[in-house]
Amino acid sequence: MKTHNPFVYGEIVGAAAFADRDAERARLAQDLMEGQKVFLISPRRYGKSSLIRDVMRTLSQQHILTVEVTVAASSSYIGFLESYARALVAADTPPNRLRRWASELLDSVRPELRFDARPGRDAAFSLAFPAVRTAREAARLAAEVFALPGKIAAARRQRMAIALDEFQTIATFDGGNVEHALRAAVQDQRQVGYVFAGSEPSLMERMLTPKRPFYKAGPVMRLEKIREAEFSAFIEGRFKATGLSFEPGLGDAIVELAANVPYDVQRLAHEAWDDVRAARRKAIGLDDLHQTLIRLLGEQQMVFEESWQRLTLPQRAVLRAIVLEGGRELLSADVRTRHRLPGASSVQSALAALVKQDICQKEDGRYVVNDSLYREWVVRITY
Repeated sequence: MKTHNPFVYGEIVGAAAFADRDAERARLAQDLMEGQKVFLISPRRYGKSSLIRDVMRTLSQQHILTVEVTVAASSSYIGFLESYARALVAADTPPNRLRRWASELLDSVRPELRFDARPGRDAAFSLAFPAVRTAREAARLAAEVFALPGKIAAARRQRMAIALDEFQTIATFDGGNVEHALRAAVQDQRQVGYVFAGSEPSLMERMLTPKRPFYKAGPVMRLEKIREAEFSAFIEGRFKATGLSFEPGLGDAIVELAANVPYDVQRLAHEAWDDVRAARRKAIGLDDLHQTLIRLLGEQQMVFEESWQRLTLPQRAVLRAIVLEGGRELLSADVRTRHRLPGASSVQSALAALVKQDICQKEDGRYVVNDSLYREWVVRITY
């Protein structure tokens, strides 16, 4: 029997691929069952979307209607309302009832419905509001769409759980008015639990400040890094379960090289497992891990070079200083002198630009490079 790679990255994973997160999954599931409006804040690559999908799968098994929509997938406010309305109307609805169900739920704004029922395929269902053109019409549509979960829960006599992923994007729609409209709708929907999840912590935190509509709207969950010792044991356990013996300290080395970022840890372990299996070996050690790292850096060389070339000279210098100084004391005279950095105000501007480009983020009072491979490339290739 063929043994499959036990490490998964780059896609939404199931419960078996999680290392820890038991407390977070249990808490989120309980809050959603109770109709709470939860704000889940997580840096990128921490497994937020996989966590949400697993919780939604669990709730669905308990006969709770679930809906998942990625806000950032929409290119406009109307596009978001269309995708959200479609997901809500289609929730656990037989294809032959979709048209009637949509008509019953949407009172004043009639959608355009299309069905593609090709033989041998599931019926494709699309919903659009082509007649909505003005801001006033969009506001009326939003009020109806945001009221849908409450209507559906009441009509079905079931609880609902809704996940709006990459929720920070919603602030770019309609000048921010959408926040007011959505908050007004959800606050009275006691049968509906919401998780508003975002992977840009600074934007999400800003949405929860006193002058914003979602201030004190519900509990806040901040997804942290997995405990290093537990993650290391998980990695080594996966190697062992697939018949590979490992050198002591291998799990620790993988977690450290990947900066304990869940996506990066799984990626490095996955690729190292593949390399050893391809060589038809039954043991993996630190030298193997190093060879895998060298291969990955070579494969990403062009991508990293292009990213580096897009940076200004001050940004390159600050990025290199972040890596070599562990992201600390970057404005100090000592660090600026050691790395030939410009004045403090220019360093601050460079840091802001690196964060905006999603190259770095601020974490626990220091700056870190988001991609651990990029960090290693900066150390080994740049000067």
